[in-house]
Amino acid sequence: MSLRFHSRVPQVLFGLLAALGIAQAAMADGDQRRVPLLPKYQQECAACHLAYPPGMLPAASWNRVMANLPRHYGTDASLDPATVKALSTWLGANAGTYKRVNEEPPQDRITTSSWFVRKHREVAPDVWKRTAIGSRANCAACHTRADQGDFDEDNVRIPK
Repeated sequence: MSLRFHSRVPQVLFGLLAALGIAQAAMADGDQRRVPLLPKYQQECAACHLAYPPGMLPAASWNRVMANLPRHYGTDASLDPATVKALSTWLGANAGTYKRVNEEPPQDRITTSSWFVRKHREVAPDVWKRTAIGSRANCAACHTRADQGDFDEDNVRIPK
């Protein structure tokens, strides 16, 4: 082996370890990928609620959500056809496909999915009714970095 090869071994090893670390972080919590939010999605959806990461629902659920915008959980969230098509395409391409999101939750609600219920099983029913929280859909009330797609338990602060 040449001296040149030996001098590159630490660099190659470091590169491989760094890549593995990045891959592991990207696949943490059931392979949920942090996908940068489409600006139009952020603009339209975050006007009323958290722009939920697309990986929180399977594609079939997102398709129904987008097809029912005039009746979006009791609100008219209608958008022009071009925007609906663009957002639907993006949501479908980035929808959850991993083990945790293999089911279509009742009423296509993230908060009724089995993984959501399991992750929040220790939260007492009265906590959800606190004024600062309001509902299970208000992720940002407790997840301090929810707007960045970060739902790590280390960043949870439950309001009193």
